[in-house]
Amino acid sequence: MLIHLSDGWSVVVSVVAWLLIGLVSGYVLHRADVSRFEHDGRLTRLRRWEDGGRWYQRRLRVRAWKDLLPEKGDLFRGGFSKRHLRNRSEAHLRRFVAETRRAELVHWTNMAAGPFFLIWCRPAIGAWMIGFGVVAHLPFVLVQRYNRGRLLGIIERRERRRAIR
Repeated sequence: MLIHLSDGWSVVVSVVAWLLIGLVSGYVLHRADVSRFEHDGRLTRLRRWEDGGRWYQRRLRVRAWKDLLPEKGDLFRGGFSKRHLRNRSEAHLRRFVAETRRAELVHWTNMAAGPFFLIWCRPAIGAWMIGFGVVAHLPFVLVQRYNRGRLLGIIERRERRRAIR
């Protein structure tokens, strides 16, 4: 702990910090050109065990709870809501996939900020803040990966059908 605050003040500062981290990471990644999210990176690449997103439904029943999470992809002007598919055009599906990558990176960024709280929180409270970051953001990461797997499956099936014709 570099800054000595009482437990009460460290919690207050942490609440404000979580809000600012969420807003800043969301805004910075919102401002990034969508082309940055057209392909997977090491972090966002779906793994074989995820089975095209189906693992999240089989093991975590993600469809039962995903709609309970808030969707703020359109919080900033020009943003993209991922609450519903607006249409099934290939362009829209590809944009949706890119936006799942953007959202996933926002939530990974927020989770990664957890250790930052140890600057002013004593270790026990810092551990709670790190845990909060994981509990608050991991469900969003899981939903983005689930949705991306499903959408990529639709796109791949369409591409296979076109190749056969």
